[in-house]
Amino acid sequence: MKTQQTLIAAALASAFVSPSAIAAVIKGKIIDAKQQPVSNAKIHFHGKSNAVFSDINGNFTLDIDSDSQLHISKNNYLDARLDVENKEQFVTVTLKASAVESIVVFASALHKNNMEMASPVTVISGDELKTKAKPTLGETLKGQPGIDASYFGPVSSSPIIRGLDGPRVKITQNGLDSSDASRVGPDHANTNDSLSATQIEVLRGPATLLYGSGAIGGVVNVVDNRIPQDVIETANGGFDFSHDTVSNTDTYAILGETSTKRFNFHFDALSRQGKDYSTPNYELHEEHDEHEDEEAEEILNKVENTFIDSQQFNFGTSYIDDHLTVGFSVGKVDTDYGIPGHSHEHGHDHDHELDENETDSHEEESVFARVDQTRWQGLANYAFHNSWLEALQVRAGYTDYQHSEIEDGTIGTTFTNKTYELRTNLEHRIDNWHGALGYHFAKSDYAANGEEAFTPATKTTNHAVYLLEERKYENITLELGGRIEKYQLTSDISLSDHHHDHAHDDTHTDEVAQVLGYTLDITNVSASIGGIYQYTDGHNVAINLSRSERAPLTAELLSNGVHIATGTYELGLGYEIEDGEVHFEPENISQEIANNLDISFRRFEGNFGYTLNFFYNDIQNYYYQRETDYIFDAEHGIELNEHGHDDAMKVFKFENNDAKLYGAELDAHYRFDSQNRIKLFADSLTAKLDSGDYLPRIPNNKIGLNYEYTGFGATFNLTGTHYLTQNNIASYESKTLSYTLIDASIQYNFAALNSDFVAYLNMDNLTDELGFVHSSFIKDKAPLPGRNIKLGIRGYF
Repeated sequence: MKTQQTLIAAALASAFVSPSAIAAVIKGKIIDAKQQPVSNAKIHFHGKSNAVFSDINGNFTLDIDSDSQLHISKNNYLDARLDVENKEQFVTVTLKASAVESIVVFASALHKNNMEMASPVTVISGDELKTKAKPTLGETLKGQPGIDASYFGPVSSSPIIRGLDGPRVKITQNGLDSSDASRVGPDHANTNDSLSATQIEVLRGPATLLYGSGAIGGVVNVVDNRIPQDVIETANGGFDFSHDTVSNTDTYAILGETSTKRFNFHFDALSRQGKDYSTPNYELHEEHDEHEDEEAEEILNKVENTFIDSQQFNFGTSYIDDHLTVGFSVGKVDTDYGIPGHSHEHGHDHDHELDENETDSHEEESVFARVDQTRWQGLANYAFHNSWLEALQVRAGYTDYQHSEIEDGTIGTTFTNKTYELRTNLEHRIDNWHGALGYHFAKSDYAANGEEAFTPATKTTNHAVYLLEERKYENITLELGGRIEKYQLTSDISLSDHHHDHAHDDTHTDEVAQVLGYTLDITNVSASIGGIYQYTDGHNVAINLSRSERAPLTAELLSNGVHIATGTYELGLGYEIEDGEVHFEPENISQEIANNLDISFRRFEGNFGYTLNFFYNDIQNYYYQRETDYIFDAEHGIELNEHGHDDAMKVFKFENNDAKLYGAELDAHYRFDSQNRIKLFADSLTAKLDSGDYLPRIPNNKIGLNYEYTGFGATFNLTGTHYLTQNNIASYESKTLSYTLIDASIQYNFAALNSDFVAYLNMDNLTDELGFVHSSFIKDKAPLPGRNIKLGIRGYF
């Protein structure tokens, strides 16, 4: 028995301990096709927690203690992989230039770059990201093919991916949910700031396998270095200051990183203060009362109540050795921003500095939001140095979010959301399969209190397991994946609030509310199969087929009340309305099921490169808001729209019907020489119900051209984007006319005081074009900003 126990212990030890106790040293050199050294290339050894970088001569040294694979990556080059043995050796790796920037996608889970993924992905990083950074993710990303913005003003604008947004697009930070309220309503700003990010990744199409049913339309992942995962060799930092003329916005950002022994530290902070933004002249139509026959037209050149006053800071630390990386971070967001469409007077310039003991002018005249979020993240990664078990990663997050809407100096409604999230990922190699086995837990405790709380408090819990595997067959890579997710939503429903047509009857003032405990318990199953065929050097075609299931979120299922921001009365899937009476009838709630096909053609070697995507998304039980024949006002409650009350709100109800969304995206580059490059981009989307009706608020299709010149220490960009007329509209919408935006930017790099600096000038909407965003709930009240000059300087030390 003792001998048997000894053998078992030895077997277990061999699974988790290096098969060789003697570490070897690999030395090597990274060169390009012209045999010139490539500096600052990242060399990562599968089974090690850390990475090294090549020096100015392309040389590197790396300790290993097992057979595995080197992964070499460098911007503007194709990734290279090299199998190595646990022995002393010298290797030379040649990197091929890429026409399309090759970037490792953090959200891929298997260290894949954007050209190696079966599903389409866009990555923005480096100076391009810093140049395009706006206060919101939606405005930062909306120029990319297939990506648009919901646009509730420039300070509350979330990404739309292929016509899908809200609860169908997961927004994450370093792979964990951002956990704000931006998925609940379009007026709720996202709390991720692109200026502090190192890269932003957009995964098009369903990404439910890793990120859950909330990613049925795609994922936007903001990557930053708040928990350092590479050893910080030398102390470094930077700053950024800019001024925007269109809204008199000043932005300040600082960053610092240092280390001592194996401990690393990161700090960044941001402050942004701006006023209402200016626009070209536009007409605001306001209806008279019922005794007037004509509409009043007011000419405006500013969208009131679009100010922002935001402060953010993040601190993180980590410990790194050959096997272990462990760290944590804490971030704080404190933001006030205006909600447009609710000012009571025109032409007033607000002072947005607030004090708890004071009531200043903008509190009395407008509705604004105050966001307070504290976010903790933890990371533990252990590399086993084993031939089949590579690494175990655990990520955890806790977020305490509060969003208050303030009108006339008084808090009207407060939304709170406390979330807990845990993600474990076991990366492995078994025979010729490379994959990840994971467990994902998420819990949300959401509440809304106040006069405009149109959704009840809910608790949502998710437990999920997933498996993602890939295998290479010469020039073909096969990907398989599956996820099983247990979804539970619980809430207490107050039934007495539903008879709104009797709200004015005093006989009901003593009515005792009847509370119904409600639980929705659903299992979501998602699966995908995909492949990449590299039919010649620098060319591939990728095909991905997926089936994803999603249960409704709180707003889609349980909404029952006035949504001030959109100016509507909203009813969820769980309610039925008959003769002005609202009944809670949540029986037979069906899952939303998306069957998605993606085909991508890519060329990424040499001077000419392109990505051409075609997609087809067949969605069963698609949740959407439909305008009903009812209206609501405080005096009459809900009734049929027969009397035309001017101050009444239209009643919109969530329905579920089958829908199809399909289209194409193009992103093509041609580099004439080392200084001149041209880029063409375009997208097209059709979104219809099976009944033949078009879905509401589908973005305009667009086509654009970009020219870039690099020389004399400077980079110049000129971009023209034409948004086509959107006339494929729902019956209750109006068409949105076409418009063209011309943008330009200049960046000049220089050195001073032993530091590197970048002075930049961005010129947006040079022609001062008037444009309206069809996907916006307040399209006619909030056109896009007019001509803007942004001056800034960045420094690195």
